[in-house]
Parts: sequence; structure tokens; C-alpha cells
Amino acid sequence: MIGAMLHWMTAGESHGEALTAVVDGVPAGVEITSEDIREALARRRLGHGRGARQSFERDELRILGGIRHGRTIGSPVSLQIGNSEWPRWSTVMSADPVEAEALLVDAGTGDERELARNRPLTRPRPGHADLPGMLKYDLPEARPVLERASARETAARVALGAVAEALLAQVAGIRLVSHVVRVGTVALPEDVAAPQPQDTARLDADPVRCTDPATSAAMVSLIDEARKAGDTLGGVVEVVATGVPVGLGSHVQADRRLDARLAGALMSIQAVKGVEVGDGFAQAQLRGSAAHDEILSVRSGGVSRASNRAGGVEGGISNGSPVRVRAAFKPISTVPRALRTVDMATGEEATGLHQRSDTCAVVPGAVIAQAMTALVLADALTDKTGGDSVVQARSSLVSYLDRVAERTRW
Repeated sequence: MIGAMLHWMTAGESHGEALTAVVDGVPAGVEITSEDIREALARRRLGHGRGARQSFERDELRILGGIRHGRTIGSPVSLQIGNSEWPRWSTVMSADPVEAEALLVDAGTGDERELARNRPLTRPRPGHADLPGMLKYDLPEARPVLERASARETAARVALGAVAEALLAQVAGIRLVSHVVRVGTVALPEDVAAPQPQDTARLDADPVRCTDPATSAAMVSLIDEARKAGDTLGGVVEVVATGVPVGLGSHVQADRRLDARLAGALMSIQAVKGVEVGDGFAQAQLRGSAAHDEILSVRSGGVSRASNRAGGVEGGISNGSPVRVRAAFKPISTVPRALRTVDMATGEEATGLHQRSDTCAVVPGAVIAQAMTALVLADALTDKTGGDSVVQARSSLVSYLDRVAERTRW
């Protein structure tokens, strides 16, 4: 994805040898280590409702470039996340041609699930990229589609998000936190305060990344019910970024609007079907006199807000309040009960293909949404500050904020 200043891209397939992630435009001097990135990747693996894959597959991180002795050096940061299960998939996912007979050989244990790895996937799942991807790219089966469409790709995004969060914290003191506000029909009560970045460890320890214990228990129970019923669940996550200065983004062009960029980034996450900034849809039900965040003068200088219904963004520009965004995840489309479909090899009625999957992936969804929010904010921050190093970017930001303070000192 190409932004104004940061350019990033991922490559690789779900069961391929590795995922690769590259981000260009990170200033020199951002302190970041392998352990920082591994912690973010480990956080993505957490959550009640995850499938069996999380118990045996490991993210094997390698930093290939752009970082030396724990600091970025100004060149593109290149990361690789190896697939520990690659030996079992090396034939099926081989980049070079393989003999047809090789795909008929028992892939490991003789278990029916192991044999299924070698079979063409011709029964597309409703709700997945399988069918439109097969038709768009003129493919005989869904394997080439689902391997890239899989949410496994988000491990690369989370790794890049760790770099972005380090940049945000070290240049501007911006910190992020994410949590789950809904799983299926169970929602966090509106009167429960949003968590702060310092609550991250507590949220990591919760089975569904929920800030309220009673709601967490109800979410866990609902996930267990869905698993027993052979079904899946979706939900809603929220990301809060504190310390965001006024002035990130712009109103002058559509593609520079901060809210538009946040919405696009969150909507790009697999299974996300809805995004809101601030109170979003709830705001639409209010009258104007109640919908907006009144501006208050601070006696010691500056301004504050009576509320934050706008989620920290007005007119496409950050307004100095915490940036708050939500993303709605649909239920996972690999449904154990299997939905009706058509076998693309025969045209006959069938049930959708099924492989190992999660019952609910909303918890990792929160972590992924946090990474995407961090990437957008880091792009907007570097666009605002410029600078080839952290020191230069920080100096530029301080100068700008000094001018903001002058404008609001009466």
C-alpha cells in the first residue's frame, strides 16, 4: 500500500515458505528490535476461539534489512516471517513445477485431513474470495486464491505495524491500544471507559481482549456455544491512539483525508465489512446540537473538547483528541457446518470446502486493526514532519507545535 511518505507492501502465501514485508520511508534512528516485532506477532496469535493452526505453526521472524544494531538506518525495512510448517507444504506450494503423481502421495500421517492437502479445491466458500478470485484470474481451483486471501497475510502487516508504532512513540509520543467491543450479540456496555495504552498487558491476558471481566466471560461463553454448534462468530474491535497532535491529514484532497485513509486501511483487513471513526453511526441518529464536540478555552492556554464523538478527526484532519476507530468483522467464512455452494469442476450442488479454521478471529482482528492504524498515523506523521532521522522529525514537530501553542495562547 502506497502512502504519502511511507510505502509498504507484503508478499507471500498462507502456506508458502514465508511472508515478506517491506516498508520504505522510515526515518533513521527509530529504535526497534527483533523482540519488539516478535511480541507484536505473539499478540496476534492470542484469543479464545482460535483454531488448531495457532498451536503448531510458529512465526519465524528474520530482519533482512533496514535495521542495524537496534535502530533503523533510513533504508527500506525488510522483514521475513517464515512458516514453520513449510516442509509439509513444500510440494503443494512449490514455486517450480511438480510431477502430477507427487500430489497424489500421502502428505504425512495418512490422516484424511493430510490427504486433503493435495486435492484440488473446487468447492468455493460463500463469503470468501474463492469464487470471484477463481473467475477473475481464470483458475481451475481455489488454492491459489485462498492462499493469498487468507488472514495469515496479516502477520506481515502486524510486523510492519510494530515498526510504525515505534516511530510514532519516539517522534511524537503517540501510543495505541486495541480491544474487542463486541462478539456476536454480546457487546461491551457503553458506560465502560475505553482502555488506555498502559492497559495493553491486561488486555493481552484476557481471553477475548475485553476490558470488562463480565462482558469477557459472556463473550467466551458465546464462542464456546458457536464452536459446539459448528458455527463461527464475528464482532467489532476498537483502536484508540493517544497523543496524536492536531494537524495530521488534510482537507484539501480526498486521498489526504486522515479519516478516509484510516477507513481504507481498516477495510483492507480480511473479513472487515464496516468501519467507523469516533461515534460514527451513532452520530447519525443525533441532532447537530448534540452530535459535535464543543470547543473549550483552557485558562492556561490552548483549547480542549467537551467530548470526542468525532474520534479525533474533523474535516479529514486530526484535532488533537485521541483518534478512535472501530472495525466490524464478519463471521469467518470457513464454516464447519458448511454452506451450500457449487463444485466448479462439475457444476453440481455441493457444500463449501472446509479446512482448519478459527471459530472467532475478532481478538487477533483487534491487533491487526491496531497495526493498520499505526501505519496510517505513521505515514501522516512523517508527511507532516518530514526529516530523514528521528531527531529531525521530532525537531520539526516541536517547532510546529510551538506555533500551535502561540495561536491558542490568549
